[in-house]
Amino acid sequence: MTYSGGRILLSSQGEGQVSRFRPWVMIVTPLAAILFQVYAPLFFPFLSFLELPLLVVIYFALMRRSQLSGLAVGALVGLAQDSLSKNPLGMFGIVKTLVGYFASSVGVRLDVDNTVMRLLLTLFFSLFHQFFYWLLVRALLNQPLAFELQKTLVLSVLNAVVGVSIYHFLDKLRETS
Repeated sequence: MTYSGGRILLSSQGEGQVSRFRPWVMIVTPLAAILFQVYAPLFFPFLSFLELPLLVVIYFALMRRSQLSGLAVGALVGLAQDSLSKNPLGMFGIVKTLVGYFASSVGVRLDVDNTVMRLLLTLFFSLFHQFFYWLLVRALLNQPLAFELQKTLVLSVLNAVVGVSIYHFLDKLRETS
């Protein structure tokens, strides 16, 4: 581990390297995640806890290490998810845009190829997503929505574990430089 250049916990090989993806990966992966989010719970209700669009936003934001890219991925995925859900347009767009921005900011500073780091970051951003969504629903829509901390923690842990396994698959789709 090195601590030079203002970066924390970066490995010496490929330090701070920006990952590149083919254009079709950047289109198909979020689209598949959104379609999974919409249609999988209809046939398999036990999968309703899984927030695949969020996991895709976190992954691409962490790996691209660009705040602008993180903003764009978060906004596009969030707005597409809003358009296919019964939620007011913009709720997931706002939350996922913030998650994309903060995840890409963290990706600049940390070694995001480390599995434990990915697990912790996905857990944190999943909690952040749920809390900020709750905050927006209460503040912008003035609707009562319960924030159950224990349930949110369990669902965030499950999403983090699934996310880390999905990240290993997505790593194989990265372009090698």
